Amino acid sequence: MKLRFWGVRGSIPTPGRNTMRYGGNTPSIELRLNNGELIIFDAGTGIKNLGDELISRGESVKTYILITHPHWDHIQGFPFFKPAFVSGNEITVIGTDREEIDLEHIIADQMKKIYFPVQLNELKADIHFRSIGEEEFDIFNAHVKTLYVNHPGFTVGYRIEYQGKTLVYISDNEPFDRVSAHRVTNFEPVVLKKFFSMEGDPNDRIKDFARNADILIHDATYTPEEYVEKVGWGHSHYLFCLKLAHEANVKHLVLFHHDPGRTDENIDKILDRCKKEIQKSKFSFECSAAYEGLELSC
Repeated sequence: MKLRFWGVRGSIPTPGRNTMRYGGNTPSIELRLNNGELIIFDAGTGIKNLGDELISRGESVKTYILITHPHWDHIQGFPFFKPAFVSGNEITVIGTDREEIDLEHIIADQMKKIYFPVQLNELKADIHFRSIGEEEFDIFNAHVKTLYVNHPGFTVGYRIEYQGKTLVYISDNEPFDRVSAHRVTNFEPVVLKKFFSMEGDPNDRIKDFARNADILIHDATYTPEEYVEKVGWGHSHYLFCLKLAHEANVKHLVLFHHDPGRTDENIDKILDRCKKEIQKSKFSFECSAAYEGLELSC
């Protein structure tokens, strides 16, 4: 499997001179299976540049877009994904419903005339929607597992197993604490119940999902100091990511979903702290900070 990162920023796009190296686009990652088949993680603003690249190659597109959750930063690039405007292309969007609205209408609503000049039903590509919960299914010849994670709404992580290799993508997730979880009001009761029902550390739920992954891409929005003031916002700090990667026996941890206020130099410092902590704790995994254009293989 080959990965290319097209958007690595959380919450809101952050163009400018201070974000040029890591990039300011919101989440989108290209995954290529060994035969070239295309899977896309999330449809943040990064998917626009991916679509432009596919069009420039003249590539006929048959792809699955795996949406972790429909917060703006994870779907706002879809209306600008050029392959969706081309007849003969086939796109299947996979993600979670809400009680009050299904996945298709979540995507369609951001393209209503009041917001966007082209409506979903006017796109020329053959577009399908598949609603999921926690389950397992196959895409092309890859096996996919999903897991509800600790983030507002029905947010899922994805585990892709293909030809003996494993990739885990958890873009938005917060350390679960039983005490603070009782105080939050914007998390889904069904998801909270799954964490509360775990014996021992509820975060073992995430650890077991990521176990033995060749690559784990995980939310590292905050520093530990920042997280103290952001409990309940649905995001992690880098020390939690390091602990998770070690206990799950991950080979390569990729820090992801960088805070919109984080400059390139800030991210450099965080990565340096992580590498020093890995050395100090004698952890054995590799650690990188995601940036636009980063390519990885497993």
